[in-house]
Amino acid sequence: MDNKKEKIIRSAIQVFKEKGIEKTKVSDIVKGAGVAQGTFYLYFPSKLAVMPSIAEVMVKRIVEAMEEEVKPEKEFMEQLELVVHVAFKITNDYREIYALMFAGLASSQYLSEWEKIYEPYYAWMREFLIQPKATGFLRENMDVDATAKLLIGLIEAGAEQSYLFDKQDEKKANQKQKEVLEFAKNAICK
Repeated sequence: MDNKKEKIIRSAIQVFKEKGIEKTKVSDIVKGAGVAQGTFYLYFPSKLAVMPSIAEVMVKRIVEAMEEEVKPEKEFMEQLELVVHVAFKITNDYREIYALMFAGLASSQYLSEWEKIYEPYYAWMREFLIQPKATGFLRENMDVDATAKLLIGLIEAGAEQSYLFDKQDEKKANQKQKEVLEFAKNAICK
C-alpha cells in the first residue's frame, strides 16, 4: 500500500473515531493525513469508500496475530483455544475501529465487498482446519471451506456481542469466550 493511501486510511480511522461517520468530512481526513483533498479522491471517491480499506487493515492484523500466536506444534484444542482468544482480544483492543467499520460498511454499498475483504482470514482458517481433518481429529463429513467461514462468524459474533454491543464486563466476556470455544469444539470435533 502506498504511503499517501496509508496516511489517509490512518487519518480516516482517527477522525471517524473522534467525530463519527456522519460528521466527518473529507477535509477533516485529508487535514489529518497531511495531503491535498485531490489526493484523497485519487484513492477514494467518498469518505465511505475508505471503509473497505479500514476493514482490510483489520483483517491483516487478525491474520498476523493468528500466525504469531497459534503455533502448529501445539495440540489442536490448544490451538483452537488460542484462535478464539486472539479474536476476542483483537475485537476488544480495536472495538472502536470495528464499530466504525461495521457502521460504515453497513451504511454504504461496500457491504458486498465483505467476502473479498475477509478472504485472507478465511484462507488462514481453512489451512488451520485441513491438517486436523486429514488426521481424523475433526468430523469426517466437515466441509473445510464452509466451516472456516462459519467458525470465523461464530467467534466474531461472540466477541462483538461482548465488546461492541453488550459492553460486558471482562468476567462475562471471558465466560462468553469459553462458551464460544465449547460450541466450536462440539461443532467440528469428532
